[in-house]
Amino acid sequence: MKTRRDFIQSAGIVGTGVLLNSHKLFANKRFEFTSKRPPVAERKFTSTAVEEAIQRIKKDIPGQELGWLFENCFPNTLDTTVDFEMIDGKPDTYVITGDIDAMWLRDSSAQVWPYLALMKNDEKLQQLIAGVINRQTKCILKDPYANAFYKDENKVSEWKETDITDMKPGIHERKWEIDSLCYPIRLSYQYWKITGDDVPFDTEWIKAVELIVKTFKEQQRKTGEGPYSFQRKTAWATDGVPLSGYGYPVKPVGLICSMFRPSDDATIFPFLVPANFFAVASLKQAAEMISKISGDNKFANECTQLANEVSNALKQYAVVQHAQMGKVYAYEVNGFGSYNLMDDANVPSLLSLPYLGAVSTADPVYQSTRKLLHSSYNPFFFKGTAAEGIGGPHAGMNMIWPLSITMRALTSVNDAEIKQCVQWLTKTHAGTGFMHESFHKDDPSKFTRKWFAWSNTLFGELIMHLHDKKNGLLKGIA
Repeated sequence: MKTRRDFIQSAGIVGTGVLLNSHKLFANKRFEFTSKRPPVAERKFTSTAVEEAIQRIKKDIPGQELGWLFENCFPNTLDTTVDFEMIDGKPDTYVITGDIDAMWLRDSSAQVWPYLALMKNDEKLQQLIAGVINRQTKCILKDPYANAFYKDENKVSEWKETDITDMKPGIHERKWEIDSLCYPIRLSYQYWKITGDDVPFDTEWIKAVELIVKTFKEQQRKTGEGPYSFQRKTAWATDGVPLSGYGYPVKPVGLICSMFRPSDDATIFPFLVPANFFAVASLKQAAEMISKISGDNKFANECTQLANEVSNALKQYAVVQHAQMGKVYAYEVNGFGSYNLMDDANVPSLLSLPYLGAVSTADPVYQSTRKLLHSSYNPFFFKGTAAEGIGGPHAGMNMIWPLSITMRALTSVNDAEIKQCVQWLTKTHAGTGFMHESFHKDDPSKFTRKWFAWSNTLFGELIMHLHDKKNGLLKGIA
C-alpha cells in the first residue's frame, strides 16, 4: 500500500502528465460539467439531508463551474471514504483519507465536520457520525501517540520495518501530533451540542479523554522527556525526529510538545503554537462535557486547569515582536527564546485559529499574524500566475495547498478577499472537479493527491457557509 509520501511523488507525476490534456481542454472551454461522483450504487453512504442540501445550495450558485465543484466535493467523504457498520450493538465508522487506506484522527474528524449541521434531518447521518466518535475512542485507547490507524486491528504497518517506536498492530503510523487528540474532542463536543445525545460518551469515551489529558501532561515534559520517541530510517529529514527521537530540547514552561505538525512533518521547535491553542479550546470543551455528562467535576476542573496553564504560557511565549508587522504569533517556540516564524497549510495552523475557536478574528495579534502569513515574511507563502496561498515543506516549494485558500476565506471578514479565494479554488482544480492536496503556483495541472477527501469536504463547507451567511456574495461569484 502506498503511503502519503509516496503519493506526493507519484501524484505529482500524474498531475503533470495524464491530466495535462484534460487541463488544456478545460482551459479551451471544451469541458462538459458532468458529475464526477460515483454511481449511486457504488457510493459508500448516501444521506438524504446531504443530497437535499446539495440541490438547495447549488440552485443559488450562478456559476456553472462552481456549482459543479460543490456537487462533486461536498459529498466526497460520504461517497468514497466511509465504512459504516454496527459492532457489538454500537455504530462504528472507519474513515479513510482518500487515496491512503488508513484513518487519521485529524482527517476523519474534519471530513465529517460539515455534515454535523445536517444531522437533525437525517437519523442515519447522525448514526454515521456517532460511529466516527466510537471508532476514534477505540483508536485513542489503543495508542494516544499514534496519528493513523487501520480498521483491521491486527494489521501490521509497512512502517514497522522503518520506524523506531512502539508500533502496535492496527496502527498505520505513530507520529505524535497534539491535534490528533484535539480533533476527536472538537467533533464530540459539536455532535453533543447539536443533538443532545450523550450515548457515544460512555465510560470508554471518558477513559479516552482521561488518556488525552495524561498524554498532554506527559508532553509538557516537566519531569523528563516522557515515554514517546520516534525515529525513521529515511532520506526525508522531515519524517524523523532528532536527538534519539525526542526532538530538540524545550524549557518546561507549561506548553505541550508536539513532535510532528498536522502535515505529519517533524517540528523544529517542539512547542507547536497553533496546536497548543487548539488544545486549550479542546480541553475547555472536554471540561464542559465531563461536568455535564458524568458529573465528575474533579476531572472537569483538571481539564480546565490544564487549559488555563497552557493558555497562560501561550500569552507569555507565543507572541513575538516582528520588525515590520509588530506583535505576531510564532509558529513554533522552545521556551528558551527561540522561535520559528512561518505557517503551514495544514490545520491547526496560525491562519485557522479563529476557525477552531481558539482566538477571535478581531484579535490584533492574529490580524498582524495574518498579514505576515500572506506576505514574503512567511517562507511558505507562494504567489504565482495561477493563485496565491500557503503551502509547507510536505509537498515542497511553490506548491500551494487548497486547504490554505479555503481557510483564508473561512477566516476572512473581507468580502473581496473571500470572493478572490473562491475564484482561485474554482480555477485551479485542473479540470478534475476536485480539490487536491497541493498544486504548483503557476500551473495547477502539477498537483499532488487527486483523491484527498479532507480538502474536498472543507471546500464544500466553505460554499455551504457562504450560502448560509453571505448568500449575496455567493450569488455574485460567476
